[in-house]
Amino acid sequence: MTEFIPAAKPIIGAEERAAVDAVLASGMLAQGAEVAAFEQEFSSVLLDGRAVVAVNSGTAGQHLGLLAAGVGPGDEVIVPSFTFAATANSVALTGATPVFADIDPDTFCLDPADVEAKLTERTVGIMPVHLYGHPADMVAFERLAEAHDLAVFEDAAQAHGASLHGRRVGTFGRFAMFSLYPTKNMTSGEGGMVSTGEAEVERMLRLLRNQGMERQYENEIVGFNARMTNLHAAIGRVQLTKVEGWTETRRRNAAFLDRHLEGVATPPVAAGAEHVYHQYTIRVPEDRDGFATALREEYAIGSGVYYPIPNHRLPSFGLELDLPETERAAREALSLPVHPSLGDDELERIVTAVNTLAKAGS
Repeated sequence: MTEFIPAAKPIIGAEERAAVDAVLASGMLAQGAEVAAFEQEFSSVLLDGRAVVAVNSGTAGQHLGLLAAGVGPGDEVIVPSFTFAATANSVALTGATPVFADIDPDTFCLDPADVEAKLTERTVGIMPVHLYGHPADMVAFERLAEAHDLAVFEDAAQAHGASLHGRRVGTFGRFAMFSLYPTKNMTSGEGGMVSTGEAEVERMLRLLRNQGMERQYENEIVGFNARMTNLHAAIGRVQLTKVEGWTETRRRNAAFLDRHLEGVATPPVAAGAEHVYHQYTIRVPEDRDGFATALREEYAIGSGVYYPIPNHRLPSFGLELDLPETERAAREALSLPVHPSLGDDELERIVTAVNTLAKAGS
């Protein structure tokens, strides 16, 4: 029987289990020394020393980041509609309004030209997503922000270690959020990291995640319980020692697919961009869902459809907007396995299956 190739495969080994056991043996399970060490190491490895605050999920990090940056009722923040709903949700949870803009068809990231067209007197910020591990056009967004006195916030949930013109994602905006969900390029089991270059934003993040306290029972503001546990941080610290090697493997796997896939549009990489291939996303213009079904049923290959319903059309927002590239991507995008657990035989099988199906559908 042919072994199934999953679309994503978290890698949890003996070192992660030993790290969790050590925390359990210590009896110090809640936020503590492991979390503080994880913050420092994440900053050093992935963010060139920029301050980092650990939280219990990427969505929580994004929500608290916006609050710490002063976003609230009456404000508008421009976001993509072609991404996971957490991006727009985090804006809405502050009381502000997410304004949806279209995407660049090559990178699947927010389109600067459409962002500029969506600016109003209520716009306070732009929140691009470094989708699938490809950095958004941060040079253009910084230029727009400076011209219109706006803030830039980064959704880097899928982009650990990606860079643009030698500058790491997570070092551009007032804050950036990284997810540590199990399917991301590294995980802590669940959790998130928020980076910032502003001391006051960092302090507000630390207050907001911990019921408004820096010191116990001295609540300065109304806050949340969004703390990361030492258990999760222990997993994350081990994963952090491996993520750069895993990224190189993802890039090698992507390069193999680039060289050998035929009949489908493979993901281009913008000039100056370093892609970390959280997903390897092709386009299938005709019957993408049937293509995915055939991969699974005929070749035992998993794939991912991210994201079939644009955020603006979800029942939670229910908007009718003209976002043609977003709608096209929602119909055509299909993510193939690219994770570092793939062997040569599995990569060959993916190529054979995709090329055969593409030829049959042409």
